[in-house]
Amino acid sequence: MLYLIFGSALAVYGVLVGSLYVFQRHLLYFPGGGRPVLGELAAFGVREVGVTTADGLSLLSWYLPPRAGHPAIVYFHGNGGHIGYRAERLSWFARYGYGVLMLEYRGYGGNSGAPSEAGFYADGAAALDFLASCGITPNRIVLYGESLGSGVAVRLAAQREVAGLILEAPFTSVAEVAQYHYSFMPAAAMVWDRFDSLSWIGKVRAPILFLHGERDRVVPIRFGRALFDAAPEPKEFWTAQDAGHETLAQFGALDAVLGFLERRVG
Repeated sequence: MLYLIFGSALAVYGVLVGSLYVFQRHLLYFPGGGRPVLGELAAFGVREVGVTTADGLSLLSWYLPPRAGHPAIVYFHGNGGHIGYRAERLSWFARYGYGVLMLEYRGYGGNSGAPSEAGFYADGAAALDFLASCGITPNRIVLYGESLGSGVAVRLAAQREVAGLILEAPFTSVAEVAQYHYSFMPAAAMVWDRFDSLSWIGKVRAPILFLHGERDRVVPIRFGRALFDAAPEPKEFWTAQDAGHETLAQFGALDAVLGFLERRVG
């Protein structure tokens, strides 16, 4: 009888592990439905653009050119929704004169293609190439990575010249966060899309701002602090005691971003 119970439990565990492995990208990527609409952002001068990737995709994204003397921010959003969910962020930067390229990933916001780590890096590289085609030089480009987007931003900042890097609720790697959430199985060893920021952060040669909430339950702050510890100077760490994963802006994170941009980028 004991052997039967053990065998059944082992079979259930095997099914769970197998399901996690097979459907892991459905657990990592949550594209928002439909095409994002500019709406009131058009009044700020934001326009729809097509960002062309090396593998031939044209990614619907939003672009606001910077005012004279201001840098352009390339915004890489998190794993859920689409750029339309970040419209308030874009309008906030616009009020202060900053340019913004809010990239929409493949498979998100009505774009063709399927989300993947390699695909997201290709999308990010295409975003920087787009700004170059607009005459924006690397020393006037700031990368902003939100949650999963921090993995894209870190690797690009390690490989390309940029003026600054802003990381909101970043992690050491998706594999380590997966292991935290699925501690009862070998999640870290099973992850395909690892977004290993810890391996890249030491190669960044630009000022870095870290933003993290003390009450973040999606990416606990210890992951952000570990990445911060591995990052080169100059770097800053900003936190809010009562902020969670998606509420940093409510506690002043964007004001911290503005201060960082004024001090470090100009």
